[in-house]
Amino acid sequence: MEVLTAILGPIVAETGRLVFGFINTNINSTFQWKKNVNDLEKEMRNLIDMMSQARRQVEQFENKGSSSAAKAKEWLKEVENFVIKVESLQARISVNDKKSCGCLSRCSARIRLGGKVARALEKVGALIKGGEFADEEVLSVKCLEEQVEYIPGPTILEGENTASRTLDELLRVLDDEKYRRIGVWGMGGVGKTTLVKNLNNKLKENVCLKQPFSIVIWATVSKELDMRRVQIQIAERVNLDVKTDESVERIARRLYQRLEKEERFLLILDDVWENIDLDCLGIPQPGLQNGAKIVLTSRSSEVCRVMMTDTEVKVNILKDDGAWQLFCRYAGEVASLEQIKPIAEAVARECCGLPLAIITAGAAMRGKTMVKLWKHALNELRRSVPCVGGVKNRVYNPLKWSYDSLEGNNTKACFLYCALYPEDFSIGVSELVKCWLAEGLIDDQNDFENSMNGAIAVIEILKDSCLLEDGGYEGTVKMHDVVRDVAIWIASSVEDEFNSLVRSGIGLSEISEVEILDSLARVSFMNNKINKLPDCEGQCSKASTLLLQGNLPLEHIPNPFLQRFQALKVLNLSGTRIRSLPVSLLQLGELRALLLQDCFFLEELPPLGALSKLQMLDMCATRISELPEEMEKLTNLRQVNLSRTHYLKRIRAGIVSKWTRLEVLDMTLSSYHWGTEGEVEEGQTTFEELGCLERLFSLSIRLKSVPRLASRDLKWIRRLRRFQFFIGTTANSLPTRHDKRRVTVSGLNLSGEWDQEWLVNASSLVLNGCWGLNEMLQDLAINAADNYAEMNSIGRFTDLRSLTNADLTSLGSFMGLKSLTITRSNDSLRPGGGCAAPYDLLPNLEELHVHGLTYLASISELVGHLGLLFSKLKLIEVVRCPRMECLLSYGNFIFSLPNLETVKVSFCKKLEELFNYTSNQSSDIDPVVPNLRTLELKNLPKLKTLCRPRESWPSLEQVHVIKCNLLRKLPVDIQNANAIKEIRGESQWWSGLKWDGPTTDSALQRYFKDVRAENSGRVVHS
Repeated sequence: MEVLTAILGPIVAETGRLVFGFINTNINSTFQWKKNVNDLEKEMRNLIDMMSQARRQVEQFENKGSSSAAKAKEWLKEVENFVIKVESLQARISVNDKKSCGCLSRCSARIRLGGKVARALEKVGALIKGGEFADEEVLSVKCLEEQVEYIPGPTILEGENTASRTLDELLRVLDDEKYRRIGVWGMGGVGKTTLVKNLNNKLKENVCLKQPFSIVIWATVSKELDMRRVQIQIAERVNLDVKTDESVERIARRLYQRLEKEERFLLILDDVWENIDLDCLGIPQPGLQNGAKIVLTSRSSEVCRVMMTDTEVKVNILKDDGAWQLFCRYAGEVASLEQIKPIAEAVARECCGLPLAIITAGAAMRGKTMVKLWKHALNELRRSVPCVGGVKNRVYNPLKWSYDSLEGNNTKACFLYCALYPEDFSIGVSELVKCWLAEGLIDDQNDFENSMNGAIAVIEILKDSCLLEDGGYEGTVKMHDVVRDVAIWIASSVEDEFNSLVRSGIGLSEISEVEILDSLARVSFMNNKINKLPDCEGQCSKASTLLLQGNLPLEHIPNPFLQRFQALKVLNLSGTRIRSLPVSLLQLGELRALLLQDCFFLEELPPLGALSKLQMLDMCATRISELPEEMEKLTNLRQVNLSRTHYLKRIRAGIVSKWTRLEVLDMTLSSYHWGTEGEVEEGQTTFEELGCLERLFSLSIRLKSVPRLASRDLKWIRRLRRFQFFIGTTANSLPTRHDKRRVTVSGLNLSGEWDQEWLVNASSLVLNGCWGLNEMLQDLAINAADNYAEMNSIGRFTDLRSLTNADLTSLGSFMGLKSLTITRSNDSLRPGGGCAAPYDLLPNLEELHVHGLTYLASISELVGHLGLLFSKLKLIEVVRCPRMECLLSYGNFIFSLPNLETVKVSFCKKLEELFNYTSNQSSDIDPVVPNLRTLELKNLPKLKTLCRPRESWPSLEQVHVIKCNLLRKLPVDIQNANAIKEIRGESQWWSGLKWDGPTTDSALQRYFKDVRAENSGRVVHS
């Protein structure tokens, strides 16, 4: 037995070691297997998210002619193939996991699949990294995401004790790491929004915090919680695209993934009325692990509690001193006059310390020096009839008094009209003007431009009274929510003639029949979710406005519904899914404004001839294919918007010429191309027909080709105050600052079709993808030389340097042209045969944009053709000119650029120097760009020199240098270093710069920002 044990012992031991070793290895490989499979699943989700984003970016890249479009398409194709392979792999993994065969067999299969999973993980990582081309491209075309965006609003001054102390307290709480959710609460109008706006702007001023935030995000919530609207605000701030049909849940997942990448973000939620589920919103829960914080404002401390705030900061009404200081700030010096001050103090006290009331009262009395006016104001405030007790009594009375102080019933009516729009809604000024005109609230005897000026004057009066404020976008206004509440109360309870039913933006799906009363003057159901309108007759015979826009589910307007609104002057159905308009529309004989913008499913119109008083017709972004013949009867039309009508093909001859009162015709991005006689089908309208419209002052149309302008055409075109002529099949372009009178030519041969008369009245010229450009420029130069020779032959001009503006006009210079854009041309622009204009053909040029000119070696080639002196030039932008070696040469034509403020050059792979000096004369002028403030240089791998060795640019403030690794010297020394506000670039480039002395380097270090760190969410100051 001992012998048997001696023989079998080692065999059993080795067998046990192998078996247990296999089990142990199997356990470890099982853990690693599960980890790899889970990691692959997670990374694939990230990759698929990137695919969705890349598909959207491909379209953006193609629209701006970016080379990244091809790279993105190639990446997408590779990803799509890879996804198919991984799906097959995951299917095999699933089958293997479900197998009932033995452990050894399953483990063997896992070993075979494990290698494939590991390789797939490696590949998916490479693809995700390869998909970052989009971020790189974004860096090249727009500024990097700011850590904090400035938000306009009243500034809290240090002397305003109560407000400044509250701001200091909020900053202290924000800097304390134990507080992650912070509530700011107080009554309506007490200044909560102003407080957090000031907090935001303090953070932009780099106020000292123990740990700064990587990004600060602002979102306005409002009374009717719209989760998607809040998500979109946050997504826009973090540069995350949101599709129109994307669900709240989907956006939440993508927001969560994006914000998880932020080391430390601050989310400010303004005007919260109820509990918000942060998970549903897509916000990672603030905690020590991510450093994130949330600040929310609310009128209720209960809301703060249900939102589980760690601490609350109450915003109190102002004490007497603070109230008086704020009142004086808005009333001005007049409040401190000896005979007025006691009354002014009493007026301020009547506002009960509420900032909103103090501001409105103070603004209303600004500049009024008559003591009687102040006494009257105080008396009016004291005898105001209380509305509802408590808060409303303190808020509504001063605001109602401010309303009563407005001069003229029309100004009051214009104010009350703004309350028809939803809370926190930015109202387009142009839309307001249309409605006010239709309602007769502003003078309709003027042309539209003068009416617009009159409306802006009314808006400024309301702003000065603090009853309106700037909206979230340029050209918009909005109401403070408390002011809006007061306006609705006034319209519904005080002013019978303006009695309104306002149910806008509150999430309604149906309209209550009971609410639509015959006494109503205006009705607003806009921005809801209404899918059905009452299909029964009733009366609302006094209503002049009906707003139904923004109800996306609405597909049908029942015929009886409109029959009740016989007095309508404004009907807005924009942004609905209606496919047709009811016949009862034709019974609205008083209708002045019919607004159908973004009715994407509306394919045809009824015969509108019965609407003889119609003045404004907006059919932007509808699917109409032709205009009905009856429209020739609409002889009172003043504005017609047919922009983005991508299906419009036919306009019958004789319709447009009958609109004799027409002032504005907007067909921007319409598929309809106007042509001259002989170019269009028989029976179709022609370009010449527009000449019949004597009141027309604003026109935007597409043209098939460049018409040869007859003298009659020149007359009416020169009469236009604004125009956009898009000439060619795909004539679109990005806007510039000088597009009041723009001509865009796309895809045409300019040598055979160009008529220089088009430039006489233009302020902006865009030449996009055209050929024959060199011949066109030569023709302009030859004509200029001929003009000068003719004038000089009669002794008119002797010295080119002494030419006045009047001289240049008579010679044929294009005095009005302020912006020139040339894109995507393969032409060489070198003047041939000594052909150069003898004087400046563009003496008032302010902007020059050059994109994608294949053979352009220098801007000087344009200078040579057109005799340019660039004396008024403010901006030069050059992108993707692969053969450009020098931006501009000095010495022959140009010796100084006195007004140049901005230079932007990117993706020019052969550019070696910015400014080249060809004459010794130039060395006497220092600097050549005395007013240059902004310099942006991106992806210029061969750039070495900006200017002469010791030249400095005294006004330089902003310098952005990305991927220009050979550039070692900036035109900055210790004398002009104090003008610098910011230098952005890579840290490696910054450390390699050479300076005149160590003091310059140390003086500028604090202004340097590393773009790589900034892009990853960390702002690093060297």
